[in-house]
Amino acid sequence: MSTADIGLIGLAVMGSNLALNIAEKGYTVAVHNRTASRIDNFVAMATEQGLVGNVIAKADIAEFIASIKRPRSIIIMVKAGAPVDEMIEHLLPYLEEGDAIIECGNSLFTDTQRRFDYLKPKNIGYLGVGVSGGEEGARHGPSIMVGGSEQQWHNAEAVLTAIAAQFNGESCCAYLGEGGAGHFVKTIHNGIEYGDMQMIAEVYGVMRDGLGMSPGECADVFKEWNKGPLNSYLIEITGHVLAAIDEQTGQPLVELILDKAGQKGTGVWSAIAAQQMGVPATAIEGAVAARSISARKDERVAAEAIYGKPNRTKTEVTLAELEQALLAGKIVSYAQGFAVIAKASEENGWALPLATIAKIWRAGCIIRSRFLDQMSAAYAKGGNTNLLVVPDFVELMKEAHPSLRKVVAAGAVGEFPLVCLSAALSYFDSYRQAQGTANLIQGQRDFFGAHGFEIEGRGSNLHAKWPSTLEIAALKPVIGG
Repeated sequence: MSTADIGLIGLAVMGSNLALNIAEKGYTVAVHNRTASRIDNFVAMATEQGLVGNVIAKADIAEFIASIKRPRSIIIMVKAGAPVDEMIEHLLPYLEEGDAIIECGNSLFTDTQRRFDYLKPKNIGYLGVGVSGGEEGARHGPSIMVGGSEQQWHNAEAVLTAIAAQFNGESCCAYLGEGGAGHFVKTIHNGIEYGDMQMIAEVYGVMRDGLGMSPGECADVFKEWNKGPLNSYLIEITGHVLAAIDEQTGQPLVELILDKAGQKGTGVWSAIAAQQMGVPATAIEGAVAARSISARKDERVAAEAIYGKPNRTKTEVTLAELEQALLAGKIVSYAQGFAVIAKASEENGWALPLATIAKIWRAGCIIRSRFLDQMSAAYAKGGNTNLLVVPDFVELMKEAHPSLRKVVAAGAVGEFPLVCLSAALSYFDSYRQAQGTANLIQGQRDFFGAHGFEIEGRGSNLHAKWPSTLEIAALKPVIGG
């Protein structure tokens, strides 16, 4: 008898926690895993938490699918890439028209679009769902970004809405559009996350190397900042990370952790997507580059031996200025991320609701922060305006950017690498500059490639009569003459 409200395949950490979340919200979830021992472990976990009554565990795939109410919604939690395609083919013989596969991993949005297009003629729905919040979010309420078939979304809507994080009584789950829309938004979420984390790390570096602060002192500052305009999940956990003490040595744990940052690809995908659409996302690009540099530990050690240790002296930057600089950088990072989303919406015909995206990021996800509420309200008024010209954020930037400028200048003088904060400042200065320097670039492009240029009042695709190579050579002074 089909009694499960939804199915879930893949009982690793994220899958297990999502299944427990579903069961806790009062829905019956059928679970399956190719490795049967994981099913047993999950059932034991569900029993311990008093949730086993809402769990149907099946080691046989046919029995698992038969236990789910029609039209079936089946969440798959497998590694991105080929394993997803393999799972789709594994499930297809058992599915019926109207059923849906819900993929909740971090898949490349173009892969999701391809799978959506592949299954659509078969009348099998495909939802590419971005889930943010990590292990804890999966268990207690993540931010959920849904893309794919709208009909199949409605079939699973009650469950997905119920298990998402809640903010002021609103679910942090929304349907965003067809095909790869959900996974694209999750990708940009992760890109913004990269920038946010890198800027926080850069500010920590100034505290440590420019102000001579201990990890514990830094922790106290971040905990205090979390009470103000920087209030966010990442600022909150930074305080805890910096305060942690290694049990074996009694030393601050952060000082023992090797300074090599890992990455799984979503930041790179964000940067590539931005570049392909011609949208500047320098904070994301800077964060990806910074992680790549960090991974070259041996090269960095060798380079320091060649050039000597950085000549760092105590900086005159204050903690209040660091706080404002981080706020300004954070606003720029979000502005760039939402500009990429707006452009992708236009190019793919998704009509991505920026206000809704900001809303569902207010709780559950890694980049949740205080000003997402302001951002949502600003976008709710209509349009895809760059955040830097939205009145509320204009006022914030006017107050904060002088501090960002001072911190970046201090970094250059004091030899503190500020990859993301510098990129954010340069973007801000470029964006608000009516007269830039690209006129020279267009002149150069026309000189060597006849690419043309525009003169106001005269039209575009104009050309100049530049000197030829022979004429230039004739103008060169004779060496030794």
